[in-house]
Amino acid sequence: MNGNGGTMVCAAKPEPVAGVYSHDGKSNRMGIEMERVAVVTDSNSGITQKEGRGLGISVLPMPFMIDGETYFEDISLTQEEFYERLRAGADISTSQPVAGDVIDLWKGLLKEYDTVVHIPMSSGLSGSCETAIMLAEDFDGKVQVVDNQRISVTQRQSVLDAIELVRQGHTAVQIREILERDKMESSIYIMLDTLKYLKKGGRITPAAAALGTILNLKPVLQIQGEKLDAFTKARNVKQGKRAMLDAMKRDIETRFADGSEQPVYLEVAYTYDLEAANAFKAEVQAVFPQYDIVMSPLSLSVSCHIGPGALAVACSRKLPELK
Repeated sequence: MNGNGGTMVCAAKPEPVAGVYSHDGKSNRMGIEMERVAVVTDSNSGITQKEGRGLGISVLPMPFMIDGETYFEDISLTQEEFYERLRAGADISTSQPVAGDVIDLWKGLLKEYDTVVHIPMSSGLSGSCETAIMLAEDFDGKVQVVDNQRISVTQRQSVLDAIELVRQGHTAVQIREILERDKMESSIYIMLDTLKYLKKGGRITPAAAALGTILNLKPVLQIQGEKLDAFTKARNVKQGKRAMLDAMKRDIETRFADGSEQPVYLEVAYTYDLEAANAFKAEVQAVFPQYDIVMSPLSLSVSCHIGPGALAVACSRKLPELK
């Protein structure tokens, strides 16, 4: 439902995660009854409502204000509609989920589960994580909010890791501690197609944006933990892609090296242009042939600040508990 004052539509009741280890109170192989753990994330992870139901989790849709009206990602606002409004120059701003909707979701889940693991986007990029942590204080430890500095495809991987940890029989507290322990063990490089939206958001000056446009500069940004920062400037798309691939190769071979052939999960992300994204994925695959590469659209919360046509490569270190 959209419009000012509209009520957020939360994810439908999730189906239990299948497998030997389950989060619905079944016993493990040792016959010990396990904690029933529900997993919650938000649409910044790139996980759709449909995918969430298939995974057995709940996905909170992130709200957006567009020309004074409220919309919810993947509920009343599709990726296509978002970019159409963005290109048309609409006034777009991000917002946080309504506190009452978050609380209602948790309460509903706790009628069937013992605990909840909530995985929001990075606290360094949104206030929704800190808000969730504050709200969870009233749930006597039954809601564990994970602040592990992830966004988009890296946040998605954290959700998949949490599901597997639940299957292994870990408690909500243990899952939060494991994910937060490895919170700095991810890397994202993003090449922008235009400086327009950085200028609009006040992240660069109009003069710098004008000069960059004249020189056809392609800024490459990075997310190493909690902040979105500048990494380098490229003179063209080819140079920008090479800068990202070189940086990722260096990260995997040094920062994330652990002696295994595939120490990380490797991902590609993009805004709007699927054809360009597929071409970039092929280039990434050529550099890292041993990896199965996952590709997903960047979350709209990031997209509204960087615009369409962006390309990104990311990785997340594999948890030792899941190797």
